[in-house]
Amino acid sequence: MESCSYRGSITISDVIEYLYCPRFTYYMHCLSIPQREERYYKVRKGRELHAAKEKTNIGYLRKRYGVVEKRVEVYMNSPRLGVRGVVDEVLFLEDGTAAPLDYKFAEFREKLFRTHRYQSALYGLLISDVYDVPVNRGYIVYTRSKDKIIEVEFTDRDKKKAVEIVEKIYQIIQGEDYPEARVNKRKCLDCTYRRICTR
Repeated sequence: MESCSYRGSITISDVIEYLYCPRFTYYMHCLSIPQREERYYKVRKGRELHAAKEKTNIGYLRKRYGVVEKRVEVYMNSPRLGVRGVVDEVLFLEDGTAAPLDYKFAEFREKLFRTHRYQSALYGLLISDVYDVPVNRGYIVYTRSKDKIIEVEFTDRDKKKAVEIVEKIYQIIQGEDYPEARVNKRKCLDCTYRRICTR
């Protein structure tokens, strides 16, 4: 897989914000207007969840998915991809591959959100770059659905699309282009930029 045509580094959180609405990228990186996300309930609960899960050893993962080693809260950076982030857990499996595991303070609604799919795929690409191991799948734990675990198979298309998303983010940052808003207007009501965003 080819690397992206730029230099620099963005975070996995930047990718999530872009997928929610590309204008997040513009306001945060081109205008340097920070997001005041600390006041939001789900963000606070998510951070508390991650702090609690750091101390948890989920033994059944070893039996169910063939985990031989687990590393928790792993910071990774890939200069090739131009992406960095912290993976909740990196799982090393019996078949010689590795996989990201990510906790979500959310319910599983019988359909995997594209945000979760591409976030997991990018975690997988980071793990592959940093540890030089194949990564073919990831796991997402939906804590509000009784810790339901969803396995995500990574296709070549998923990996290619994840890299393309990163490239689009850098195009906005480097070109300082004001992107189209791509979000349901009902979601705009909860947006931290709603007072300055022109729709």
